[in-house]
Amino acid sequence: MYIRKHHFRFYAVVFSFLAFLFLLVLRLFFIQCFRSDYLTELAEKQHNFYTELEPVRGTIFDRDLKSLSYNIAADSLYAVPSEIEDKIYLADELEAILGLEKDFLLNRLRRKKSFIWLARKVSRQQVEDINELDVKGLGFIRESKRCYPNNELASHVLGFVGLDNNGLEGLELKYDKYLKGEPGWCESIKDAKQRPLFMSDKFIPPRDGYDLVLTIDQEIQFIAEYELDKAYRKSKAVGAIIVVMNPQTGAILAMANRPTFDPNDKAVESEARRNRAITDYFEPGSVFKIVTASAALEENAVSEEDKFFCENGKYKVGNHILRDHKPHGWLSFTEVISESSNIGVTKIAQLLGAETVYKYAKLFGFNSFTGIELPGEVKGVLRPPKTWSKTSIGAIPIGQEVCVTAIQLANMISIIANGGVLYKPYIVGKIVDKTGEIINEFAPKKLRRVISQETSRRMKNILAQVVAEGTGRRANLANFRVAGKTGTAQKVENGRYSNSKFIATFLGFAPLDNPRIAVVVIVDEPKGTHYGGTVSAPVFKKVVNKVLKYLQVSRGIEMARER
Repeated sequence: MYIRKHHFRFYAVVFSFLAFLFLLVLRLFFIQCFRSDYLTELAEKQHNFYTELEPVRGTIFDRDLKSLSYNIAADSLYAVPSEIEDKIYLADELEAILGLEKDFLLNRLRRKKSFIWLARKVSRQQVEDINELDVKGLGFIRESKRCYPNNELASHVLGFVGLDNNGLEGLELKYDKYLKGEPGWCESIKDAKQRPLFMSDKFIPPRDGYDLVLTIDQEIQFIAEYELDKAYRKSKAVGAIIVVMNPQTGAILAMANRPTFDPNDKAVESEARRNRAITDYFEPGSVFKIVTASAALEENAVSEEDKFFCENGKYKVGNHILRDHKPHGWLSFTEVISESSNIGVTKIAQLLGAETVYKYAKLFGFNSFTGIELPGEVKGVLRPPKTWSKTSIGAIPIGQEVCVTAIQLANMISIIANGGVLYKPYIVGKIVDKTGEIINEFAPKKLRRVISQETSRRMKNILAQVVAEGTGRRANLANFRVAGKTGTAQKVENGRYSNSKFIATFLGFAPLDNPRIAVVVIVDEPKGTHYGGTVSAPVFKKVVNKVLKYLQVSRGIEMARER
C-alpha cells in the first residue's frame, strides 16, 4: 500500500514537470514564431538610442550679403526630477533667474519622468547663474537660436521663428522649407540601465538650410525706417508705412511699418507684427488720380492744355455735392492734377466713362495680388462698373470707394517711372547653399505693358509739376527733378467719412529723367496737420535725398553701382 502511494506521487510529479515543460515549449514556440519581431524591436528600442542631429537654419542676407538673420548656439535647461532633492528651493532660485512662475516650475519638477525641459534657449548669463547653484539633476543641451542682429530693422520683412526654429511670420515662414534644412541622426548603444556604451556606425548627417539673398539694401532700409519713425512719432499717428522700390525691375529695396517689433523678443502684440504694407488696404485718396489721368492721356481723350471748369469748388454728381479742398475756376489738365482738383478729375472721368476708368485701374494692378513673396497679402477692393452707383463716377476716379495696398501703390508709381510697364515686385534675389551655389535665382518679371512710353513721359512731366508748383512742393529737391503725387483720404468710421481721421500719402520717384527709386510714404491718422503734402512729402524728400547720395547718383551723371 505504501509502495503504490509512493509510485503515484512519483508519477504525479513527473507528469507535472512534463506538463510544465510542454507549456514552456509551447510558449517558446509562440514567442519565436509570433512575437519575435515585436520583441526584437523592443530590445532595439531599449538598447539602441537614436539622436536627431539639428541642421543649421539658413542665413538671410541683404543684397550686399550683410546678415539680417542667422543662428547662434544656445543652451536649453533640462531636469531629471528623481535626482533633485529640494524642489521648492530650486523652484525659488530658478524663478529669480529665469523669470518663470514658481508654480509652473514646481509642476514640472514634480512630474514622474526621467527628463523634462525647464527652459529653452536661455542666455549665457542665465547659464552661468544656474551653474553656480550646483544642483544635481540639472543639465544643459546645446541647441541653436535664431538671432536678428539689427533688432527691429526689416522685422516685418524677415518675420521670426518659434522655439523649434520653424518659421512663423514673414520670409521665415514663406521660405521655411528652404531655410530649415533636413535633420540627420546617429545611433548609440546603451546598457540595461540606459548608460551609453559606444556609438554605432549608423550615421546620417543633417543637411543645413539654404541661405536667402534679398533685394533689400540694409543701408536704404535703415534710412527709410529712421525717417518714417521720426514722422510717425512726431505726428502721433496710429501707423505708418514706407516702401522703396527699384521701378526698373520691381525689386524691393526697403519696406517698413510702424508700429514695429524686435523679432528677438517673442512677447510682442500681434498689432505690431502686422506687415501693413501688404496686409492693410485703405482708400488711397488723390494718389489714385494718376490712374484716371493716365487713362485720359492713353485714350487720347485730353491734352495737357485742355481746360476744365472746376465750378469754384462745388459740383453735383448724382445726389452728392463734390467739393475741392479749395475753390478753382478754369484749370488746364496739367493744373487739375497738380492742384489735385476732385471736380476736374471727375469731369475727366465722365469723359472717359466708368468702363474705361475700371479697365485702367485693373491694368495698373488694383484688386489683384501683386504676388510678392510675403505671407498675408490682400488684393484690396475695386467694384466692377455694373455695381457702381450714380455717384461712383465722382468717387472712384478720385480714390474713394476703392481700397488699395501700399505695395500696389508702389507698383502704380513705378509704372509711370519706368516707361509704362508693370513688373512683379519681388524681395528675394536668390537662394544659395552654404558653398554659394545658386539653388534658385529670381529675375525681374515683366507682367504687362499698362501705358505707352509716350503717355508715361507726359505723366512724368505732369507729376513733376505737382512737386514743383502744386500740392507736393515739400517733396522738391535742390539737386534733382522729382515727380510725385499727394493724397489725403478720409477714413470711414461707422459707415461715414470721418472729419478727424485721415490717411496722408505721398508717392513719387527720382531722378525724373532716369528714375532709380520709387517711394511710397503713408501715415495713418496723423494728429494735427493731416495732408499728404505736409505729413508724408517731407519724409519722401529726406529718404530720396539720402538714398540718391548713398547710391552715388549725381545730377546728369549716374555713378551708381550696377544693380
